[in-house]
Amino acid sequence: MNFYSRKLIKPQDMNAHGTLFGGTVLSWIDEEAAIFVSCQLGKGNLVTKFMSEIDFVSSATLGDIIEIGMETVKFGKSSITVRCVVRNKFSKEVIIKIDRIVFVHVDEEGRPSPHNIEEPANK
Repeated sequence: MNFYSRKLIKPQDMNAHGTLFGGTVLSWIDEEAAIFVSCQLGKGNLVTKFMSEIDFVSSATLGDIIEIGMETVKFGKSSITVRCVVRNKFSKEVIIKIDRIVFVHVDEEGRPSPHNIEEPANK
């Protein structure tokens, strides 16, 4: 798994318990996954179709640096599935794991459209 993105946990990223707010990190994951998939396909026009169980393993606190890792799991005709791990940059402790995030390539009307890619482009 490659870790492409890092985030510094700031006060606006915290929840009422003083730890990283889950909604914030899920937003970061969705954005990073969309960028990763766009690079794999060499094109945009993607929508997030599905996220499997989100496993909140641990948390992050103010000042922590986290990194978001992605890897390709499967290519479909119009879809691509990736896996995500978010971890603490220095301790390597896993914060969140998502086994499957499915994106679908869509046409101008928002309908599934073949992406015509069979293997990762290693971009």
